[in-house]
Amino acid sequence: MVEQTSITWDTFSGEIFKRNWVFKLMIGLCPTLAVSTSILNALSMGAATTFVLVCSSTIISSLRNFIPNEVRITAYIMVISTFVIIVDYVMKAISVELYDAFGPFIALIVVNCIILGHAEAYASKNSVLSTIVNALGSGVGFTVALLLLSAPREILGNGTLLGYQVVWDNFQTWLIMITPVGGFLMLAFWISIFNWFDKRKTGNVTETKGGCHG
Repeated sequence: MVEQTSITWDTFSGEIFKRNWVFKLMIGLCPTLAVSTSILNALSMGAATTFVLVCSSTIISSLRNFIPNEVRITAYIMVISTFVIIVDYVMKAISVELYDAFGPFIALIVVNCIILGHAEAYASKNSVLSTIVNALGSGVGFTVALLLLSAPREILGNGTLLGYQVVWDNFQTWLIMITPVGGFLMLAFWISIFNWFDKRKTGNVTETKGGCHG
């Protein structure tokens, strides 16, 4: 990827829709499926990952011309680890229950393929400002994916949303939705929706082009 000098709307929004790490690239699925059982977990993990993603990418982009190619991955992990430690201590200070709910997944942010992938594919090859905008888009895209997965899983699995009951009293909850199987089912559902929109969009474009020749 050649260094990007101009910043467009696609620099940000493309990471949310066209190049969504979860629904399009199928990356970072381990923490995605593990913590997307409730809206609160999704928002917390999304915010934590976005913070680490933006901060680490900014540092890596700033130092991209000084990091030797032979040790770049090690350097990336060291930078990412610094910000993960900050998140770890802040989250423990804010809510021990939320911290316990995440288990090892906070520490695993260090090797989250989304963050490492962004560092390698974008931050190390683009300007600081462009990297910040793109990292924000990636973080928002990851958070959107978590929310799309967690909202139906929490409603159907627990009958709640943000801890408040949103279903009728005799509603029979689907316990499968708060298990890993439920996570895979919702992931498959959303991937099929995204693919359907892509095919429909491609079909419209082809139809329009065909009409021009007529």
